[in-house]
Amino acid sequence: MGEPTVRPNEMTVPLMPCASAEETLAFYEALGFEATYRQTKPYVYLALRWSGFELHFGPAPKDLDPTREESGGCLVMVDAVAPYHAAFVAAMRKTYGKVLGKGLPRITRYRPGASRFTLMDPSGNSIIFIQRDEPAELEYGGSKKLTGLAKALDNARILREFKNDDLQAFRALKSAIRRHGADASVAERAIALCHLVDLAAVLGEPTGPWLTDLRDLKLSPDDRTRIESELGHLADLQEWLSPR
Repeated sequence: MGEPTVRPNEMTVPLMPCASAEETLAFYEALGFEATYRQTKPYVYLALRWSGFELHFGPAPKDLDPTREESGGCLVMVDAVAPYHAAFVAAMRKTYGKVLGKGLPRITRYRPGASRFTLMDPSGNSIIFIQRDEPAELEYGGSKKLTGLAKALDNARILREFKNDDLQAFRALKSAIRRHGADASVAERAIALCHLVDLAAVLGEPTGPWLTDLRDLKLSPDDRTRIESELGHLADLQEWLSPR
């Protein structure tokens, strides 16, 4: 009888820290996950299933600070990310009456054509949904062909979509619009200001200063067409562009 051999039928299941069993269960069950196992004593252990994958949760370190958003993570590789984002957004609206877009828990915005988005849970874990055929040539450090405000916008996109760092994107764009805004086209300034309004809302910062600057711009029909083609996924875009 031969020795047992390794067979390529493995399955890995992520095990992430859970700061609160109640909050974790409430969040994931609101999204449609099924709890296949739940234990709170003598220690926390939760097993959750949605569609074809599972997430497991165990005890959190005593010094865990969920707000640092460095707790744990999981990559979920899928054929297309848009349906997943749409399903979670619909579930949030049904349960919470809104899309959770800031704080913890939350879901990152989905830009049409994007190849990933992130769910942040109450414990600060990040569940990142990634399209399997995501282009291999993505530049995670920003395009070297761009300059000025255009480069800053590209870097902000990377910070938001790939590094899940809204705060750094906000800071980078604030600095860039001061340094390069005067040399940029009206459309580029408007796009940067729209991002700043959106980021400010997500981060709980005042949006008024950025909205005022945005509405002071004289936008041509071509400018509006470009802005809407790039930022049409922002629900409040038309309100931001409306005259005072």
